[in-house]
Amino acid sequence: MGFTFQEIMPAIAGMTWQHLVMIAVGCTLIYLAVKKQYEPTLLLPMGFGAILVNFPFSAVLTQVQGGETVVGALNVLFDAGIATELFPLLIFIAIGAMIDFSPLFQRPSLLLFGAAAQFGIFITMILATFFGFSLKEAASIGIIGAADGPTSIIVANQFAKDLLPAISVAAYSYMALVPIIQPPVIKLLTSKSERKIRMKTEANKKVSRTTLVLFPIIITVLAGLIAPSSLALIGFLMFGNLIRECGVLNSLSQTAQKELGNLVTILLGITIASTMTAERFVQLDTLMILGLGIFAFVFDTAGGVLFAKLMNKFLKPDKKVNPMVGACGISAFPMSARVIHGMGLKEDPTNYLLMPAISTNVGGQIGSVIVGGLLLMLVPLFM
Repeated sequence: MGFTFQEIMPAIAGMTWQHLVMIAVGCTLIYLAVKKQYEPTLLLPMGFGAILVNFPFSAVLTQVQGGETVVGALNVLFDAGIATELFPLLIFIAIGAMIDFSPLFQRPSLLLFGAAAQFGIFITMILATFFGFSLKEAASIGIIGAADGPTSIIVANQFAKDLLPAISVAAYSYMALVPIIQPPVIKLLTSKSERKIRMKTEANKKVSRTTLVLFPIIITVLAGLIAPSSLALIGFLMFGNLIRECGVLNSLSQTAQKELGNLVTILLGITIASTMTAERFVQLDTLMILGLGIFAFVFDTAGGVLFAKLMNKFLKPDKKVNPMVGACGISAFPMSARVIHGMGLKEDPTNYLLMPAISTNVGGQIGSVIVGGLLLMLVPLFM
C-alpha cells in the first residue's frame, strides 16, 4: 500500500506562506524578549505560543482526527482563562498588590495625567467607526491605547468576541513594546530643555496607614454605586491593593505579587498566542485593528505629554512637570515609568524621575480601569 506525501508529512504539505509569516512573528517576539529584554514574561510565551499554533494539525489546538474531536491544551486554557475573564482578573489582583498609592497621595495632581492619557481611546473609537466597525467593536479597539491588557480583554470579550484574538495580542504586544513606541513620540513633542525639567518630590509628606487601607474600599464602593458594570475591573484591582495595605496579610501580598503574577502572566501569554494562527491574523481586518491599536497607543502617549506642557504654562517655575512624565498616564505599569526614568537619566544623569513617573503610572492604571468600566456602561446605551 502506497502513502502520499501529504499523509506521511501532513504539516509540511499543509504549510503555507501565511504560516511561515506567523512563525517569523513568533521568533521576532522571542528575540525582543531575550535579546532586548522587552517584558520577557509576556513576549517570550506569546512568541513561543505563536510558533506552536502555526504548524498545520498542531496538537496544541483542537483537531478532528478519525472523525473524533481532540481538544487542544491551548484551547482548554483559552476557554477557562480568557473567555471567562479569569486570567485578566487574577492579573488585576497581582497588579493591585504591587501598587503603592502613597506617592500619588503625596502629589495628587499627577492623577490628572491618568485621565489625559486616555485621549487616544476616544479618537480611535471615532476613527474605527469610519472604517466600518460597529460602536462596540470601535470601543474594543480603542481601549488598546490604554496599554492595559486585562481591561482590553474584558471589554473585547463583552463587546466584540470575534475581534478578541487580534485585540488581546495587540494590547499585550504594544504594552510590552513601550520602550520602542513611547520614546520617539515623546522626543517629537518635547524639547531637550523640557526633558531636563526637575521635579520636586514630596517624600517627607507622610500618608497614614488608615488612608491607604480605606482608599481601595472607598474606590470600590464608589464604582459600585456609579458604574456597577466596572466592579469586576476595579474591584479585583482594589482587592489586590487592600491585601497589600491591610498589614495582616503580608505573605499573601508577596504571593500575589510574585507567584500569582508570574504564573498567570505566563499562562496568559501562551494562551493569547493560541489565537495567533495564520488563518486569523494574516487578513485585512486584523491588520486594521493592529494599525488602529498603535494609533490609539501613540495618541494616548501624546495626550499625556501635551497635557503636561499645557499645565506648565500655568504652574510656577519650581512646580513645573517634566512633560515626559505625562506619558506615564497610560496603564503600562510599571514599564512606562521605567522607560521615562531611563530617558530622564540619559538627558541628565542626576535627574531622577522615578517617583513622579511611578505616581503618574499608578494614576494611569486607575484611569484605564475607569475608562474601561465607563465604556462597558455607556456604549450599550448608544446602541
